[in-house]
Amino acid sequence: MSRNTSELLGQLKIDRDTAPDTPSSTRKILLATSAGALAGLLVGFFGASLLADDQPAIVPTAAHAHNAVPATASTRTRSNRETVLNASGYITARRMATVSAEVMGLISSVDVEEGMQVHEGQVLARLDDAKAKVSLDFALAQIHVLQAQQASISAKLKEAERQYRRFAGLRDKNYSSKAQLTQSEANAEGLRADLNSAKANIEVAKLEARRQRERLEDHTIRAPFAGIVTQKNAQPGEIVAPSSAGGGFTRTGICTIVDMNSLEIEVDVNEAFIGRVSTGQRVNANLDAYPQWDIPATVVAIIPTADRAKATVRVRIGINEKDPRILPDMGVKVGFLAAEEVAL
Repeated sequence: MSRNTSELLGQLKIDRDTAPDTPSSTRKILLATSAGALAGLLVGFFGASLLADDQPAIVPTAAHAHNAVPATASTRTRSNRETVLNASGYITARRMATVSAEVMGLISSVDVEEGMQVHEGQVLARLDDAKAKVSLDFALAQIHVLQAQQASISAKLKEAERQYRRFAGLRDKNYSSKAQLTQSEANAEGLRADLNSAKANIEVAKLEARRQRERLEDHTIRAPFAGIVTQKNAQPGEIVAPSSAGGGFTRTGICTIVDMNSLEIEVDVNEAFIGRVSTGQRVNANLDAYPQWDIPATVVAIIPTADRAKATVRVRIGINEKDPRILPDMGVKVGFLAAEEVAL
């Protein structure tokens, strides 16, 4: 630095022996101009050095999401609403069923596939029902037999009643004995009892036929409610049973159906912050698959029990706007909005 300054000052020296004679005013102007240029260079050099030494370093920061952590006063969603608590959870279905058969049997056909929309009562699968049909036919035949017996007893009863009336008429004319009249009356009463018994047996047979018909219907598996098939668990030729009977090769379910209109969010909130959550509170949800998509939701219920191991309380959150992109078991982040936002 000192060397550069000396060289610059040396260049400003005037050789009086070789320089031509000039007026004093011109000499003063040259000296002033050179001094000003030198001062500007010095100021620029030292100023740049000071700015470089005093510039602060910029350190990047990263935000980390935690499950059920309190939000700061400056935390806001993309809709510019203040949140008081952040949590994470999953999409769950309130109506989901693994459909099985009420009887054990061989699967003859499966009429659904994964992703298929089904309506309530739709046939999902059929079991081999040959034996059930035979049982139903036998029950119906029993009804016919009993009805024939009833007709026979009814005919005999009519004849016994005519005989009783005949003996009663002859008794008035002393042409028949009292014993004959009593016997005919007993025969008629016995046939009436047999007729009532036959009618009761017919009713029992009809109930048995109804039971066999219901058993036959059990060999046809139908959808209990409308939804979408998410899993297909059995194939034709396999054995299905209501419980795990018959070893590991026995299926206990045909398929799994989910009612997509019953989807909601379940989150576990730290019990230290559960006071910030209330029923009816508005929530902003973001799926892990679509983080930029804000889903409006509302707190449906706070389950009135805590998990001792995790020190959390489960909260159910209803989804206000249904969308086919929302699928069961998806991960979701939620932000509980401040109370004043709920009032609005």
